[in-house]
Amino acid sequence: MTEHQLPPLNGLRAFEAAARHLSVKNAADELSVTPGAVSQLIKTLELHLGVDLFRRVNRGIFLTDAGQAYLPPVRNAFRQISDATRRVAVPPETGILTVSATPFFASAWLVPRLKSFQDAHPDIDLQVLTGSALADFSRDGVDVAIRHGLGRYPGLSSRRVLTVEIVPVATPALVKRLGMPATPADLTRWPRVNDAERKGWALWFQAQGINDTGPARGPSFDDAGLLLKSVLAGQGAALLPLAVVASEIAEGRLVQLSDVTWLEDFAYYLVYPESSEARPKVVAFREWLLEVARNAPAAVAAKRASSGGRKRSSPTFKGKASAPSS
Repeated sequence: MTEHQLPPLNGLRAFEAAARHLSVKNAADELSVTPGAVSQLIKTLELHLGVDLFRRVNRGIFLTDAGQAYLPPVRNAFRQISDATRRVAVPPETGILTVSATPFFASAWLVPRLKSFQDAHPDIDLQVLTGSALADFSRDGVDVAIRHGLGRYPGLSSRRVLTVEIVPVATPALVKRLGMPATPADLTRWPRVNDAERKGWALWFQAQGINDTGPARGPSFDDAGLLLKSVLAGQGAALLPLAVVASEIAEGRLVQLSDVTWLEDFAYYLVYPESSEARPKVVAFREWLLEVARNAPAAVAAKRASSGGRKRSSPTFKGKASAPSS
């Protein structure tokens, strides 16, 4: 076979159907051709590949080792082509809007508010997917994404939605070993666990007037749940949304190491391709999301926790919405 030369498509279709049915006749019925045509197509494919894909025993067929290895990627390729065709064939302004959000934001903030969006836009059906990596808008079929970070995504538009109440936390065992930090600067000497961009701690220290903290050392995670597990395992101190760790603090599994600091740049952002700026579905969702964020500062009902008797009255989520990020 010549390098990079694709096998005949009809031969692949005949192979996949015959392998699925283990029957040339049934494959022929599915493809609306004769059994002889299916056999010829498979033979042409085998000659192209230089290997036998089936063993023919009496009137039956069985996959060879080469056929068994070849079938999964061929079947997956047909599935991907089918999915891509279905997405392309659907007009871009149908009633489905696909939103990708981080798991925590989707469950704690977005989903409880979706009814108001549906009431306002009954012609738009939301499909919510969860994930932490930035969506590939051209490949994943995602219309808009909501991500936690600095909001700087080359080639994409982003709008600040919410700034979260961030607190530094660690296990009681780590606090006992290192001592409760008297000042924020004490945490520069602690082992630390990082967000995926490794910028959260630097921003937090800068907010405290501490600029020289050295490189961000220690493990990093792109999901708040994984970050929490790392902290609970005693791997270091971490910055986490209070809504994520409120129960752990209240129950003594974690200790809050300092008072809350608002990180203005480190927030949840609505992200989408620049070409989607004026799409009606995207406009409707963007305006609804930013309006809800402005008018619902107490966005997540999290159990309030205290550390060392300190009381907190600020909301777990605070709306800081609508201005485009740089």
